[in-house]
Amino acid sequence: AVVQTQVVRGVMIAIYKALIRPHLEYCVQLWNPVAAHGSWGIVLELEGVQRRFTRLISEVGTLPYSRRLEILNLTTLAERRLRGDLIETFKASSGLCFHYVDDTHCE
Repeated sequence: AVVQTQVVRGVMIAIYKALIRPHLEYCVQLWNPVAAHGSWGIVLELEGVQRRFTRLISEVGTLPYSRRLEILNLTTLAERRLRGDLIETFKASSGLCFHYVDDTHCE
């Protein structure tokens, strides 16, 4: 039963990472919701998708959200957006990503 639970957990996480999370993060650098000036609804709605999905995974679904993320080795979507912003900033400041001025693009 323990092995079956771990397999199901692994499959559920793989499904989430491959099919659901990409839709939540598509072009996020362009539309990244900032948690200020009344936009908390968007941030909470996006996070709610991940929150609801992690509830579906047996044996962790009843735990607090932060504990579920820890056990499933996931981060919040806000943390992932911040990490993506930091990576893009590093690439731009290091010259690894060029502006689309003369048909050049990120390496």
